[in-house]
Amino acid sequence: MKNLKKFLSLATIFVLAACAGEKSQPAKQAEQGRFTYEETTIGRLSQEMAAGKCTAAGLVSAYLRRIAEIDRSGPGLRAIIEVNPDAAAIALELDRERARQGPRGPLHGIPVLIKDNIDTADRMETTAGSLALVGSKPDRDAFIVRRLRAAGAVILGKTNLSEWANFRSSHSSSGWSGRGGQTRNPYALDRNPSGSSSGSAVAVSANLIVVAVGTETDGSIVSPSSVCGIVGIKPTIGLVSRSGIVPIAHSQDTAGPMARTVTDAALLLNVLAGPDPDDKSTEAGRDHRFPDYSKFLDAGGLKGARLGIVRSDSFNFNPKLDPLLAAAIEKMKGAGAVIVDPVALPDLNQVGDAEFQVLLFEFKADLARYLAARPGVGIHGISDLIAFNKQNASRELPFFGQEILVMADKKGPLTDKEYLAALTKDELLMRGKGIDALLEKYKLDALVALSNGPAHLTDLVNGDAFSGSSSTPAAVAGYPAITVPMGQLQGLPIGLSFFGRAWSEPTLLRLAYAFEQATQARTPPLFLPTVKIP
Repeated sequence: MKNLKKFLSLATIFVLAACAGEKSQPAKQAEQGRFTYEETTIGRLSQEMAAGKCTAAGLVSAYLRRIAEIDRSGPGLRAIIEVNPDAAAIALELDRERARQGPRGPLHGIPVLIKDNIDTADRMETTAGSLALVGSKPDRDAFIVRRLRAAGAVILGKTNLSEWANFRSSHSSSGWSGRGGQTRNPYALDRNPSGSSSGSAVAVSANLIVVAVGTETDGSIVSPSSVCGIVGIKPTIGLVSRSGIVPIAHSQDTAGPMARTVTDAALLLNVLAGPDPDDKSTEAGRDHRFPDYSKFLDAGGLKGARLGIVRSDSFNFNPKLDPLLAAAIEKMKGAGAVIVDPVALPDLNQVGDAEFQVLLFEFKADLARYLAARPGVGIHGISDLIAFNKQNASRELPFFGQEILVMADKKGPLTDKEYLAALTKDELLMRGKGIDALLEKYKLDALVALSNGPAHLTDLVNGDAFSGSSSTPAAVAGYPAITVPMGQLQGLPIGLSFFGRAWSEPTLLRLAYAFEQATQARTPPLFLPTVKIP
């Protein structure tokens, strides 16, 4: 036990010693050998624990060693911002409980990582990646953390992210935070992991964990999941509580599962979804939640499904991705799907500015409300945050600024006519005249599009250079989306997204699972220093 405690302390030091300019060496994969739990699943680990072949405490120890070897040493992924110093003790108690009375459910003893904008009332920090929140402690767990603990999951630690969920600067580098430094893409270390749930995606992809929790406002789950070759679910707004999560905008924010398989994502969604009296939006989801989303998984689920293809030029994708999309369409046809190709969201190009205005207004109001409920915090709103960043510019502003914070700080209350008009426009164009209209017109089960372009080079000077993303329609509408690995371009993963009307998670999971089973497209990362693009 003393050695394990020493290791936990060292692992914590490794994770907290985040230096943005530090260089790391490529992984020595052959020397390290294959990780015992490489590409494992919740189901497999549950079976092994039930058979006495492994324990929760053993899993915690194994994953902490993996984090020390891969995240801080080796390729230096910087996916983990902090490990839980109590994880070993929690796991040991869960093992004792299993022996006494059996497991609580599929997640009993399963290590899980959560994004560092999700409150935990324990010895870990909750900072959204910002030094401004270090040292202040939430007085209770976020609602979804309470559900995870009740299900028997072991919160192994917090993942790095794009600071303030990437709502700080238009020239930011996704996956960078003042507290955690720059997260790296495990497929090519000089490539970006996308954001803002960067660390959660990288951790799952690199087998640092079984499953993780991310959050999304527009693309922050599906985008990093796509470029890191994993499954990500952005639920309907109201299915998963946001209370105890550092916000951007209540009209679009949600937490969601990130996993290597659709099955594991569904099992995690079972736990995350549920009504919360502290989040009024979840009242709408009360009658739409299912106790077990894994029951909708059907390998033959594409047969007879009507799918509308939203073509890549709608989202500014490179034409080089067209052959991958064509191959995916042929797979779906081969599995019995009826393809309507193309379909178009006619008002997509009118949404961008309205969405941005909504986020600016809501970030100012929602962040102030969150901070007011957090004990001991040193900032109370965006004005204080801007001042803190200026005072700590060498650590918080070394690469890019905070112009989005400045714009948000100038906004008025949520009764402002500009805000109300923008919100109404968003909802009309992406709901009634958008996704709902397309599904009804063509009698579709779901819409399908490329999730993202391949990971771009990380550039701390000029910021992100995204090569296409299809996340906005579902994000603005508040509707669900799921991305699944579909292939690679020069060794960089590309995901395929299924999205549809509100509360259509069962349909999307059925379709995504059938596509996953038909393609088996996930390929584990090799931690290459770079990839050669012809």
